[in-house]
Amino acid sequence: QVQLVESGGGLVQPGGSLRLSCAASGIIFNIYAMGWYRQAPGKQRELVAVIRSSGMTNYADSVKGRFTISRDNAKNTVYLQMNSLKPEDTAVYYCNADHPDPYASDYWGQGTQVTVSS
Repeated sequence: QVQLVESGGGLVQPGGSLRLSCAASGIIFNIYAMGWYRQAPGKQRELVAVIRSSGMTNYADSVKGRFTISRDNAKNTVYLQMNSLKPEDTAVYYCNADHPDPYASDYWGQGTQVTVSS
């Protein structure tokens, strides 16, 4: 059974920081591209950052220079370090595991709420 369990969300003031974690089980973690997505109320889910099995990363323009994605294959965990948070970063953040075979299933976590407000 595949599980992706996110943690680390919460309420933070503008300019603050949070670190999200996503622990995976039931998959061969090191072959998957791992991504963080977010969905704000009334908006579509959007890609925030992705880290491939090679370690290559990509970021949405809106978070470049503020967010850092990393992975620890020994712990089957992906992280999202979020600095200089803005109110517009408020959303539910989801972890995604994307198999390199495009015909294979990908997997989602249940989401963790991040609220940036004073």
